[in-house]
Amino acid sequence: MKQKVVVGMSGGVDSSVAAFLLKEQGYDVIGVTMQIWQEEEEEQKEANGGCCGLSAVDDARRVAEKLDIPYYVMNFKKEFKCHVIDYFVEEYLQGRTPNPCIACNRYVKWESLLKRSLTIGADYIATGHYARIDQLPNGRFAIRNSVTAAKDQTYALYNLTQEQLSHTLMPVGDYTKEEIRKIAEDAGLPVAHKPDSQEICFVPDNDYAAFIDREAGARVPGPGNFVSTDGTILGTHKGITHYTVGQRKGLDLPMGRRVFVTEIRPETNEVVIGENEDVFTSTVLCDRVNYMAIPDLTEARRVKAKIRYNHSGEYCMIEKQADGKVLCTFEKPVRASTPGQAVVFYDGEHVLGGGTIALS
Repeated sequence: MKQKVVVGMSGGVDSSVAAFLLKEQGYDVIGVTMQIWQEEEEEQKEANGGCCGLSAVDDARRVAEKLDIPYYVMNFKKEFKCHVIDYFVEEYLQGRTPNPCIACNRYVKWESLLKRSLTIGADYIATGHYARIDQLPNGRFAIRNSVTAAKDQTYALYNLTQEQLSHTLMPVGDYTKEEIRKIAEDAGLPVAHKPDSQEICFVPDNDYAAFIDREAGARVPGPGNFVSTDGTILGTHKGITHYTVGQRKGLDLPMGRRVFVTEIRPETNEVVIGENEDVFTSTVLCDRVNYMAIPDLTEARRVKAKIRYNHSGEYCMIEKQADGKVLCTFEKPVRASTPGQAVVFYDGEHVLGGGTIALS
């Protein structure tokens, strides 16, 4: 009997090719698009061509018809609002810079989709992520780098659980983007040359602060002071939700030199300004840690760590603290370690685990 796999189809080329490859491998494939956008105006539906936009449904349905597989749209709007949008807004209000894709992967694309897929008799779910999954000699499942560093998406997947990984297939991780587009073209898939979406899907205009203003309303902190590290007032900022650690552009401060955001203080509604060297640190503390390749961190360990999605990574020692947090001590200082972002640990090609940056 064929094993059944539900493929999360965003209407893009990667997830479409994932469905094609799995069907070629003999799986019983079902295509599903997750309806996670809230309420869209007609013009928004046209603009939102990423994984959230309802216009994605049309492309995904056309691919499913071409592949001759069943296709459904499942409503996950409630889960997306709770675990992604509300989290995104709350983090910014607390002076942190969240990564909504990590939250969406963990709690919506996997937890919610997997649960619903298993109830309809599926053995696996699959996505079009550029990553691979291995079962290691210790029995644990771990995300492994894709064959192409240019598109590697392992950073955003560090928070998946063992249960989720054991029921997941990622066929795209064995190919480069160029190879994926060639497969789509040869298979006659209508999305073979569809451009990749870049921005956060639910903020299509990239104006995070305006989005937060609309969502949080009266809870949004208003203007406050730019201050130096010693507390000297330097000017007035537009509101802490407009800034992130390491930011240089858009400060509108007449300092006569390049200055950077070094800290955000929500309790006093202050944005701290400093020099470029003030943005570097050798120590990063993280909490909400998820271990993947190992069950726990029992002793200090040297790993390569990435502090943001496009960071190439630096070597550091990681050491578990008494309260469960992990202290990362880098061999070379890292730039703009940002509270709210993830720090992800790599042991060779595999994700050892990761956590949310609390302090640097």
